[in-house]
Amino acid sequence: MAGDLIQDTTKEERQRREKVNTLPPSIFNDVIGPVMRGPSSSHVAGAFRISSLVRQSLRGKIRKVLVDFDPNGSLAESYHGHGTDMGFVAGILNMELTDPEVFRACEFAKEKGMDIQFRIVEYGASHPNFYRIYAEDEMGNCCSWDALSTGGGMIEMIRYNGHEIHIIGDYHELLITVQTDEIVPAVKEILLKWENCNICRNEKEILVQFQRTEAPEPDQIQRISKLSGVTGCVALEPVLPVGSRKDLNVPFLTAEELIGKKRESDTQLWEYALWYETERGNIPEEEVFQKMNTLVDIMEHAVKEGLEGTAYEDRILGSQAHYIEKKKEKLVPCDVLNEVIKDITAIMETKSSMGVIVAAPTAGACACLPGTLIAVAHCLGSTRRELIQAMLAAGLVGVFIAQSATFAAEVAGCQAECGSGSGMAAAGLVQLMHGTAEQALDAASLALQNIGGLVCDPVANRVEVPCLGKNIMCGSNAISSANMILAGYDKVIPLDETIAAIYQIGLKLPLELRCTYGGLGATPSSDAIRGKLT
Repeated sequence: MAGDLIQDTTKEERQRREKVNTLPPSIFNDVIGPVMRGPSSSHVAGAFRISSLVRQSLRGKIRKVLVDFDPNGSLAESYHGHGTDMGFVAGILNMELTDPEVFRACEFAKEKGMDIQFRIVEYGASHPNFYRIYAEDEMGNCCSWDALSTGGGMIEMIRYNGHEIHIIGDYHELLITVQTDEIVPAVKEILLKWENCNICRNEKEILVQFQRTEAPEPDQIQRISKLSGVTGCVALEPVLPVGSRKDLNVPFLTAEELIGKKRESDTQLWEYALWYETERGNIPEEEVFQKMNTLVDIMEHAVKEGLEGTAYEDRILGSQAHYIEKKKEKLVPCDVLNEVIKDITAIMETKSSMGVIVAAPTAGACACLPGTLIAVAHCLGSTRRELIQAMLAAGLVGVFIAQSATFAAEVAGCQAECGSGSGMAAAGLVQLMHGTAEQALDAASLALQNIGGLVCDPVANRVEVPCLGKNIMCGSNAISSANMILAGYDKVIPLDETIAAIYQIGLKLPLELRCTYGGLGATPSSDAIRGKLT
């Protein structure tokens, strides 16, 4: 099944990352979020953000869209089971991912007369989550895009109408096509305050890409469109919650750099997280704290909804979270761990029934981090503020992973999703216990060391089995790792080195074990279940 998609995955992924001038990750862009419904953030939310930009690039009502997936990638096998089609069509319809009827997006598009097709076409894609898109509107305008879903709902738009570009959705963008270089100065004169300008040429035309934190002035697009020699002008709004800006600087990007900029000896990891995100997002500390408070609200509601019982026809597992409390007297007496199992299960069941969850760091791994921290905080009697602090600490560990590795199981296996959630949760648990910043980072390293090689092999192309068990396993691993470090155990390998090692392990996993069709997903039982699902 792996085919020739990536002859040398490690080489391809390195080249892609080196080529892209990536801005520093944000806790709220890259790590904890998006808020969504659906089984997978890289499939649903990533597809939604990609198609939202496609929709914005056409002026009229969209009439036809063709989306091609390479048969050797992950999307060809999983785009329906993991909700890529749902997320993509929702973006075309401008339908929010939190809409309770988002699962009917494809049906709504047909009712509106839209022809949206997903095709399996071999074209030598360079990434497992590669989209090749053609779209046209009722006015006769058309466009083509190449895009990547890079994990956790993050995306890269890498080609527009044959021009190589880089858009991740954190800027207001203007894509202006002109006939000759002589026109470019006139365009720049209109856009004096725009922060970044990139020029790309092909044999037909020149593309000038402008980026800015704020939206364009009302008359700018009109003035540019009237210039002689300008053949197109497309304005795109950001699709990420935290924007970027020119000359963006953050205090650190690795655990080693954090330790090197250590403040007071008693500064905790959540305080470093607050410092980092205020610099990254150019927002006050109070706003960072409130953003996380809002996300914790949604996480806690997902636990509550799951414990109350969920119902959804198109899934493998029924409602099971209540079993832990119901059969408590028959279980091995591990009160805290059993609470964690219960809360993780509840969140996973909310996700699988199309309830609203927070991808943390992904939808497939949405339960490990919040389920563990919420359950342990409840058992400890922690305050709301302490829980938010723990989530911020976890988010900062996620920043280090996002910066140096990936959250995409399609790139590096389940160790990139549930494994990352486990490392983040371990740091959050140390924070809940008021451990030091160094202890939180060491706990994250130890937790990640324990999950090296964890594969992604979903049964029947649903993010349920063995995903539930892996979320729970990684929650218990987080508890063990936090306690080992708090007790004085030696982590041996520093966090940054562990992240690098885990990433390299993931890149070397066979494609079949990276969210495609292998392992448990290729068993006869899995195929039989798949045949029964819609």
